[in-house]
Amino acid sequence: TGFGIKVDKQVMDLAPNLKYVSPLATGYGGVDVAYAKSKNIAVCNIPGYAANAVAEFVFAVILSHIRELERGLNQTKSGNYSESGFNPTEIKGKTFGIIGLGNNGMKVAELAKCFGANVKYWSRNRKRDAEANGIEYEEVDKLIANSDILSFHLLLNPETEKFLNADRISKLKKGALVVNTSPMELVDLKALEERLTKSDMTFIEDHSDEMTKEDLERLSKYKNFVMYPPIGYCTKEASVAKQDIFVSNIENFLNGKPSNKVY
Repeated sequence: TGFGIKVDKQVMDLAPNLKYVSPLATGYGGVDVAYAKSKNIAVCNIPGYAANAVAEFVFAVILSHIRELERGLNQTKSGNYSESGFNPTEIKGKTFGIIGLGNNGMKVAELAKCFGANVKYWSRNRKRDAEANGIEYEEVDKLIANSDILSFHLLLNPETEKFLNADRISKLKKGALVVNTSPMELVDLKALEERLTKSDMTFIEDHSDEMTKEDLERLSKYKNFVMYPPIGYCTKEASVAKQDIFVSNIENFLNGKPSNKVY
């Protein structure tokens, strides 16, 4: 199935011989997994194909923001080559929080350590191998409150919808930079707008295609809301890996050995 297409109870009941569902994506929030399991329908996703792409995008947008790269380019285009007035910061030494230490989150953590950040994480399940490599586990609300930079890497499901709720948004550190490459359904947009009005944090996202026109118009008025098209996962390499895993999943299912089952 294409990303965003719903495969719910009604769809599955209309296809009594259905045995296999595979979203063409890592996320599978549009599939009623519990009902599929009750009908013995295999649900397989495509994990990890864009881990490098997403991680590189996260640091591209972080560096663009904290090093004021867009301002610098616009300034030189106007013929002004002075460094006066710039006040960039570094990633090194910052507390870098990661919410969701799956394939994408782990790759971000590895790069953050290379930049010299103090890397901490929260994930539904503890990652002991990551902790052995110096990535510290921290309770989620404490992590949100203490992070200078916060990167979200959660799949959308009933448990994660509006995960970044009003209470957690209010806990964000003053001056925090939040990068969300996860679905925007994880965020309470009304609460986010209230925090944006204070101009004391910045929110960067790349899932603008999942937002209503009204929400986009309302939030885009704030300079501290930075919006990109859904390009975080888009690289030539990721596209090839995605197709390879998708085909491999089908082959493995037909051979009686389903791969990347999500239940």
